[in-house]
Amino acid sequence: MRPENRRRHLLPWAVVGLWVVVIAVAVMFAGKLGGVQRDEAVDYLPASADSTHVEKVRQELPGGETTDVIVVYHRDGGLTAADRTVADEQLARIAAEQKLTAPPKGIPSKDGTTLMYPIASAAPTGPGADKEAAQKAFVEAVRAIATTDDSGTSGGLDIEVGGAGALMADMESVFESIDGTLMIATVLVVAFLLIITYRSPFLWIVPLVVVGAAAVSSMAVVYGMVQAFDVVVTSQSAAIMTVLVFGAGTDYALLLVSRYREELRRVPEPYEAMRTALRNCGPAVLASSGTVAAGLLCLLAADLNSSSGMGPIAAIGVVCALVAMLTLLPAVLVLLGRRVFWPLIPAYGSEVKQRRSFFAAMGSSAARRPVAVLGTGLVVLGALALGVLNLPGAVKQEDSFIDRPESVTAMQRLTDAYPDQSAQPISVMAPTGAAGTALDTTRTLPGVADAQRGRSGGGWTEIVVFAKDAPESAGESATIERLRSALGDETYVGGPSAQQIDLADTNVSDRLYVIPLVIVAVLLILVALLRSIVAPLMLVAAVVVVWGASMGIGGLVFEPLLGFAGVDPGLALLSFVFLVALGVDYGIFLMHRMREEALKGAEPEEAALTALRSTGGVIASAGIVLAATFGVLASLPLVMLAEMGILVAVGVLLDTFLVRTYLVTSASVLLGRKVWWPGALSKPPAAEPAPERETVGSGV
Repeated sequence: MRPENRRRHLLPWAVVGLWVVVIAVAVMFAGKLGGVQRDEAVDYLPASADSTHVEKVRQELPGGETTDVIVVYHRDGGLTAADRTVADEQLARIAAEQKLTAPPKGIPSKDGTTLMYPIASAAPTGPGADKEAAQKAFVEAVRAIATTDDSGTSGGLDIEVGGAGALMADMESVFESIDGTLMIATVLVVAFLLIITYRSPFLWIVPLVVVGAAAVSSMAVVYGMVQAFDVVVTSQSAAIMTVLVFGAGTDYALLLVSRYREELRRVPEPYEAMRTALRNCGPAVLASSGTVAAGLLCLLAADLNSSSGMGPIAAIGVVCALVAMLTLLPAVLVLLGRRVFWPLIPAYGSEVKQRRSFFAAMGSSAARRPVAVLGTGLVVLGALALGVLNLPGAVKQEDSFIDRPESVTAMQRLTDAYPDQSAQPISVMAPTGAAGTALDTTRTLPGVADAQRGRSGGGWTEIVVFAKDAPESAGESATIERLRSALGDETYVGGPSAQQIDLADTNVSDRLYVIPLVIVAVLLILVALLRSIVAPLMLVAAVVVVWGASMGIGGLVFEPLLGFAGVDPGLALLSFVFLVALGVDYGIFLMHRMREEALKGAEPEEAALTALRSTGGVIASAGIVLAATFGVLASLPLVMLAEMGILVAVGVLLDTFLVRTYLVTSASVLLGRKVWWPGALSKPPAAEPAPERETVGSGV
């Protein structure tokens, strides 16, 4: 056997063998990623905000970070003596079985219908302490005792456990259910779409297995980063990474398999056909993954911890998907040969049946009336973008769940029963030497119902403040701003409501820094790939318009149709990063093929239509897969993930079926060779010299 033939035979086996080893090692660590995920308040807060400093200082106070809950007893007609006896007995049992920071003290409502008991327990401290598990265990223990099952009353007594600690425990329970649900739903959606796309009983299994290997590898790599660099992984960033691996990985597989099938008709050997396919579409796949990774890494510039932490984690997922699709997938396809395409096997020398495709028809209509198509499309997208004026305000914590848990209903009951005082405290951290002055100043401020000195330690003293207005209301927000203004820069004001204010403010500033970074990073990659300035500007402008239209659609459906009472403050930034980075993918697939046809000598209009006809089907399939994988997020029980899934899915579909097929094609036809300016393709080909005319002699 010739050395070249031996290499062709052994290289795919070597690649598969290497991946078997990688997966065997990765499986041992991938399953541990869930155990190191963190969803503490500081993991989602701005790094430099007041509320973040408050949370960090609270952890250093005597007893460590506390888990604050409120046990609520309510009867519509008014609490009876028996009800109060039940409350006293249950709280005495809680105090006996749990280590509380202070004895429980009941606070009755003025109308006599409600009695609340604020209680707190310190989380474990020291190396290896699992604070989240301890906080959740405390909430579950309190709920197990505070129940109406054996209360001995005549019925009608409602007992609920709310407060910040209960809210975090309910949030943690939702996050714990996300990982398995998300993975199963994503796999099923991708498998279903691959079966429809390939119409083969075997072919769909190959990319699905390969993307699964990429997902396992990415989870192992992220776990290694956690151990080596103490990277913070939240449930939100882990969920986004899973969706990106399956969505982007399947997109790359669709493009490669489509080009490989095309080359199998021209090249007799699968090995050579795959080499040609990789050589032709590899740069587009590399640039595609590069834009996504670069866009995600721009999130490192964000001040918001959850955004900056998500960037590198999601980028790892994209890189792992890229490596798997450019190494393992080609090796497996070569080893399986043509038979993997059964029953639609592409025979060597065969021709694709020429029939007028849907995308050829769309391209022809765009070419015939490019000005009308481009103008109409921009008007439609602009009209949709006006929906942003109908977007609801920032979502409150109590509205963060699709189905309201006990903690939310308890806090709503407290808001109704105690209209003159918020049941959710504002935490003030003052230097111990200035704590007395800070306490006196706090008590004199408008909007403050009560303020008490709390724990002291490490040079800090906690002041617990209760506002007169309901949690996260405009009145309470004004009180928080007055506290920050009156107490000065050396005193920090935090707590759940202050956290929401800081989240909203930081997301505004993050957008001013991160969005320009994303645009510049994507433009640079596109310029390097397409050797042009005009084409990259056109592609980036197109995805920005798609983002605006998607946000507008969100304004039309989030509250009016879906009942979402608010929008997550980070939605605009994260959706921009995903839609720009992922949306440019399809522009890369289209424009790279257009450039390839132009290099062969095709005229601009012909190159645009050929590119659309050749890549339209795979772009449509890839867009549907990516939209469906992000759409899985919409089925999860958290508003922030549901909104993200809906927005990105809608944006990808708009980009796939309107912008790429109509607007980019019509704009390319209108610009002609100028779309490649200032590259060589922007110049008309040199005219061939005319043949010399033969001189007819006079016969002399």
